[in-house]
Amino acid sequence: MRFRRIPGGNAKRPRTRAQFNLRGRLALVAGALGLCSVVLVGRAVDLQLIDNAYYQQKADSRFLRELPIATSRGMITDRNGEPLAISTPVASLWANPQELVKHPERIVELAAAIDADPDALARNVAQRADKEFMYLPGQRRIHPAAAQKVLALGVPGVFSQREFRRFYPQGEALAHVLGFTNIDDLGQEGIELAFDDWLRGNPGAQRVIRDRRGRIVENVDLVRPAEPGRDLTLSIDRRIQFLAHRELRNAIRQTGASAGSAVVLDVATGEVLAMANLPAFNPHVVTGGDRDARRNRAVTDLIEPGSTMKPLTVAAALEAGLVTPGTRVDTNPGWIPNGRYRTSDFRNYGVLDVTGVITKSSNVGVSKLAAQMPDRQFYEFLRRFGYGSSTGSGFPGEAPGLFPEPARWSGTTKQTLSYGYGLSATPLQIATAYAALGNDGRLTPPTFVKGQHNESRQVLDPAISRQIMRMMQTVTETGGTATRAAILGYHVAGKTGTARKASGGGYARRYVAFFAGLVPVENPRFSMVVVIDDPDTTGNMYGGGWVSAPVFKNVMEGALRLMDVPPDDIDTWLAAQAQADAGRAAAAAREARR
Repeated sequence: MRFRRIPGGNAKRPRTRAQFNLRGRLALVAGALGLCSVVLVGRAVDLQLIDNAYYQQKADSRFLRELPIATSRGMITDRNGEPLAISTPVASLWANPQELVKHPERIVELAAAIDADPDALARNVAQRADKEFMYLPGQRRIHPAAAQKVLALGVPGVFSQREFRRFYPQGEALAHVLGFTNIDDLGQEGIELAFDDWLRGNPGAQRVIRDRRGRIVENVDLVRPAEPGRDLTLSIDRRIQFLAHRELRNAIRQTGASAGSAVVLDVATGEVLAMANLPAFNPHVVTGGDRDARRNRAVTDLIEPGSTMKPLTVAAALEAGLVTPGTRVDTNPGWIPNGRYRTSDFRNYGVLDVTGVITKSSNVGVSKLAAQMPDRQFYEFLRRFGYGSSTGSGFPGEAPGLFPEPARWSGTTKQTLSYGYGLSATPLQIATAYAALGNDGRLTPPTFVKGQHNESRQVLDPAISRQIMRMMQTVTETGGTATRAAILGYHVAGKTGTARKASGGGYARRYVAFFAGLVPVENPRFSMVVVIDDPDTTGNMYGGGWVSAPVFKNVMEGALRLMDVPPDDIDTWLAAQAQADAGRAAAAAREARR
């Protein structure tokens, strides 16, 4: 019997086209997945091992930042350690424009909080929409409490950073000496500029991670620590500075003058103890205002020294051996020719000795002494005292003065130079020259730094220097031109000056009134120059002996007391005390009889 294979049994059936397509797709998907796995693994190897540093840098650039650490400037103190300039921590508000521009509805609120125009603020933000940083207008170096009020609003993209701001406790009294700093706390004028490298610290830096809103979420590490600036001790004594500023202000008010300067030097060291100028300015608010008021006239303004030059002319004649203090000089008839003009005295003093020439401030007398000296010899003598060159104080903008060479002199130049016309100097130069007369003829460059030792040089024989001091002493005593500079208990050596101001190629009826003096005569401690510019000429009370000498007296009385300088005229002081006691006794007796 033969059997037949029944369909559907164990026999294999032929594969259909659909079956072949399904298996192909599965293989293709599996292959694609395998390839993707290989690519992903390769990419992971590339990211983690091969290009790890590159991609880490890209990630850090989005969230890792290096921020500066603000540092303070060094403190400036006076010679006694009293603060003159200090840095206080403040806040500065800034914004991330990329974040802030996404919230235009908050800009109006922010503008109201910082007192800014909302439209202008919106424009500023829009213009910097590709930036990550901008200071908010008017919000640099503000009080931290004010900054906190703005931050409390929670405006997206608004932050605060710590900075420092300069504060000057003495205000305008020391503004010209100290100068000021700008918005970035860099010195701009005065001591702040001259010693900027010394006072300015080195900012630090730290790495932080910020989130997408700009907030610091982690401090990564310290790149470098902040180094504060170094402190500076000045030679200035704030107490004497206050006296000089106060008395100078009073004198300008009383005389109707336009400006004034006062300089006080320590005779032995050349240290600047006080330097006052008016008009003054507020060092905390230096934007706008009168730029002319910010000028330190004591070191930048050139003036013809007038009769303050006469003691030096006499000293030159003494050194040349032409005269002695008792040599007679005929000043009759009170004038001598000076080219097309005359050199005249206040009145005809007749015959004077050389000391009397200084006592009476005789233009005719010093002209005759200068005429006996060769031009070059006279010129070199005055150059030794610093005329025509900078004092070397190092103060920014110091003027060297104007003193022409003899080759440029005309026939009458030496005559006018003898009483202080035809050359120009700063008040600091004049004070330095007088300090040399009081320091036994040794010229010491002035300094604003306590304890700085500048090299001095001998410019005049000590014996001649002491002779000139005795001659100048007569100026402040009976018969002299500056009795208003006399100080009870002390001998004062000084010289007045009243120079006409140059105008339109000639001289106007406007004046600069001087007094230059030293005290005490026996052992000079202070050299002081007072300059009153353009005092009111009404009533003819505009001379140096009238308007400048009292400033010297009032300041020096205080300085002598503050520095505990012993008197050198005790007899006069005792006599005055006895007279005062007698007066009080008489008054008490009169009161008792009533």
